[in-house]
Amino acid sequence: MIAMKNSIPILPKSVALELTYKCNHHCLFCSCPWYAPNSSYPLGKELSTTQRKWIIEKLYDYGVKTFSLSGGEALLRDDLHEIIGHIRMIGNQRKMNYPIILISNGKLMNEEQLKFFKEMNVHLSMSLPGYQSFEEHTGVANADYVLEYFSKAKEIGLECTANITVTKKNYYELFETISLALINGATEILLNRFLPGGRGLKYMNELCLSTEQINGMLDTAEEVLTLANRYGNVGTEIPKCIIASANSYKRIHVGYLCAAAKGFFVIDPAGQIRTCNHSPHIVGNVFEEPWIKDTDYWNKFAFRSYQPTACNGCSSAKNCDCGCREVTNILGLGINGIEPNLTLKKQ
Repeated sequence: MIAMKNSIPILPKSVALELTYKCNHHCLFCSCPWYAPNSSYPLGKELSTTQRKWIIEKLYDYGVKTFSLSGGEALLRDDLHEIIGHIRMIGNQRKMNYPIILISNGKLMNEEQLKFFKEMNVHLSMSLPGYQSFEEHTGVANADYVLEYFSKAKEIGLECTANITVTKKNYYELFETISLALINGATEILLNRFLPGGRGLKYMNELCLSTEQINGMLDTAEEVLTLANRYGNVGTEIPKCIIASANSYKRIHVGYLCAAAKGFFVIDPAGQIRTCNHSPHIVGNVFEEPWIKDTDYWNKFAFRSYQPTACNGCSSAKNCDCGCREVTNILGLGINGIEPNLTLKKQ
């Protein structure tokens, strides 16, 4: 059973609210489960503003402290400012003025938006999957508008992360991509190695990084960040055993543990609950009691009962989940499987 306190589920302290199924990009690497080839993901009716506000209040009641907003593309929601304002108002009432994370492709960004985000203590994260390869990855002409709004965000003191999904197609220009993001005003970088899921399942052979390329990704990020005197993070967990020099990275923080159902969880545009944004598996609904119905699946993540048997005896097993557990499940290898493009070396 999921942990409860006075009939209230004990949830992670962070939630990702997917505000809409719609998007104005067509990214090859998109992991939104409803974009998967032949997807059976149940698209519900997108929540109204009133319903969204009710959920926000309930989440605060259940102990959630921080919110990230995404989609699809969050800027397509006409009521985005109202939603952000409600998160901030309720948070202030409860003395929790944590930054709100907004994840966007930036296509609909404007200066008034930026000013509002600054006022509301929003941390903006904009996607930059390569510069030369931007159109190939997204279906949108070029990345200049993303760089422009990194610059405009910096002018008004709005913190902005460059969210860089690294694929086999943009790997060769990673030094340039990170450099352009930082030069144009990004506060930090977030690297996400491509993981198969959603629309990306169709292109996985073209996009998946090899073990060698994952190491090269980290080395390149460390080099650029050192030159720029900046810092960054890797947002998609990596098996520690594939990293050639895990202790050498001082500027790029590498994560080895999955945060799904522990550090955060996801509520989709219709109120359906998932353990993480990558997962197509619905575990509950905010309009049904209890919120988490598939407790067996939830608890596999919440209590880390998903490690591959190949990790038995590895000295890093307590601090490493051997990559993304959802990826192997999506690929039909089971939640305890091994990502097929990785070469593990037990430590």
